[in-house]
Amino acid sequence: MSTIETTGVGAQLRRWRRVRRVSQLELASLAGTTQRHVSFIESGRSRPGREIVLRLAESLGLSLRERNDLLAAAGYAPVFAESGYDEAVLRPVRAAIEQVLDGHLPYPAVVVAPYGRVVAANDAVGVFFDGVSPGLLEPPVNLLRVMLHPDGLAPRVANLAEWGRHVVENLRARARRSPDPRLDAFVAELAGYVPAAPVGPEHLGFSVPMRLATALGELRLITTLTSFATATDVTLAELVLEAFLPADEDSAELLRRHRRAPLPLP
Repeated sequence: MSTIETTGVGAQLRRWRRVRRVSQLELASLAGTTQRHVSFIESGRSRPGREIVLRLAESLGLSLRERNDLLAAAGYAPVFAESGYDEAVLRPVRAAIEQVLDGHLPYPAVVVAPYGRVVAANDAVGVFFDGVSPGLLEPPVNLLRVMLHPDGLAPRVANLAEWGRHVVENLRARARRSPDPRLDAFVAELAGYVPAAPVGPEHLGFSVPMRLATALGELRLITTLTSFATATDVTLAELVLEAFLPADEDSAELLRRHRRAPLPLP
């Protein structure tokens, strides 16, 4: 049987399957097809239809952007739109996000795009930016760089080694799930800002509240991350809402008294 040119879809499918540590048989079962069909697609002996490409991508847990890329490799047009955050089509979503951000006051909350780029924030995030270099606050603001950079928030984080390691390891986990040289470079940059964290007999792990020094006292903050899981727009699906919560009553009271000006956004 002659090999059919599939513009790289077979190689991409095989790469994703190995990244996800899924066998051909397991993937076939998840996607409702046969191992033979998966094997033929990967070897270039079969040209997959659009429907099976989407089923395979979904079974592998690919992001909407990655699904579009797999479709393109198979010769199909993307099915998931990628709108600009400021475009009219996302206006209702932006309005809802603003309500969520305002409703989280007096606690800080931000919405970030991939690599930590801030697209929206509430007024309470000003608590993070005392003493931060103006260059780090020029749009587009990168929240992760601001928090870990020595000219940013880092000098005020009492447990920078543990908390910074938590941030970096979360990014590394994302990079393992969705390999991307740009993300690898960003992780390497951030890791360079984080001091080594000693591991002793009292070590409880690196997932710890951030201890942030402020003019009014020390804040202890935990975070919650929310993604837009059912979005069908690439831009919206890649956004993450990061809400900061007080870890104790003293921190809650401090935040109620520590409102600042809003973060400058693009």
